[in-house]
Amino acid sequence: MARGPDGAGQSQGFSLKDQLFNADTIGDLAAEYAVLPGFDPDRFLTEALAGLSSRGLLERLDWLADCIEAQLPSRFPHMAEALEAAMPAPLDPTKTDDDFGRFIHAVPGILAVRHGLENHRDRALDLLEAATQRFSMEFYIRPFLNRWPEDTLARLDRWVEHDNYHVRRLVSEGTRPRLPWAANIDLNPLVPLRFLDALHADPTRYVTRSVANHMNDLTRNAPDRVVHHLKAWRDTGAQSPKELDWITRHALRTAVKRGETGALALLGYHQDRDVSVSLSLTPNPVAIGEALQIEITLRAEEPLPVMVDYRIRFHRPNGRVGEKVFKLKTAQLKPGVPVTLRKTHPLKGGASTFTLHPGPHQITVQVNGQDRAEASVTFV
Repeated sequence: MARGPDGAGQSQGFSLKDQLFNADTIGDLAAEYAVLPGFDPDRFLTEALAGLSSRGLLERLDWLADCIEAQLPSRFPHMAEALEAAMPAPLDPTKTDDDFGRFIHAVPGILAVRHGLENHRDRALDLLEAATQRFSMEFYIRPFLNRWPEDTLARLDRWVEHDNYHVRRLVSEGTRPRLPWAANIDLNPLVPLRFLDALHADPTRYVTRSVANHMNDLTRNAPDRVVHHLKAWRDTGAQSPKELDWITRHALRTAVKRGETGALALLGYHQDRDVSVSLSLTPNPVAIGEALQIEITLRAEEPLPVMVDYRIRFHRPNGRVGEKVFKLKTAQLKPGVPVTLRKTHPLKGGASTFTLHPGPHQITVQVNGQDRAEASVTFV
């Protein structure tokens, strides 16, 4: 199922926005705010539910903020106090991963940006610090980075050592150059490397996954800097070798697909070694809706670790080139001993994300990022 920030992706009747925002979840939110003096939970529930159906996912968040704000003090310092008083308990501190929180708890972040950005920066950042321990504030820290870069970075410098791992993760996730769904930030993308230098040693996977994703973002523009820092992290020994190996592989996944020499070498896959490669494609031609059988045989005259991928150059009626890299396998070649890898590649017809068209297609085998063999196949 394809999902976007409007929550409109559907598959067999599934609606993400309806799963996240419905009578039950909005009822939970109403019960939380009922602790505030003068807050009418029944009024909030009625108003909020009445406005859901016509709105997408992120629009629903803004709508919930509208309905809650209507019953909060108008002055931001008092509003922030009320928002904090209505917060549920922090997310379970004993967990170390996959504890993003509930979307209904994004409201404090929305109101922090809406009413605290210009005239109450420090109080708004305090609110985000508390709120991100219930639901990630990665979207809402970014306007502060754009409006008050130095002051916000100074706050993040302190949060790197926060005792709550959700706050530490926010430092990495909120400064990502290519954060999905989020607004862009004007920050030099290399500035947050100082945060990642500390956070890569974090004991929680939730934080180190964010670090790895952040580094993967950076490989699009500064792959050499990413490799440099990953090497430095190895030298410091601040993270366990197993976890750092995971971070490194995850951080370099896009660079590896592009065949970046430094990234591949850091993972032990060298491009300057001799290896012979043969490629077989059957059936040929192959019908869209069926499957293409790919067989690749490799041989080297010395011990050689290999990362084998294949790239398809897709035929399109408009003449534009479309390519996609597919992972195949890693292997260890022994001198003179051939290794054969096989892959069944289904050719799905009518896919919503990538449409296949009849015509000639090119298959290229990449070994350690280098093109080593290619062949044509016709889709019919």
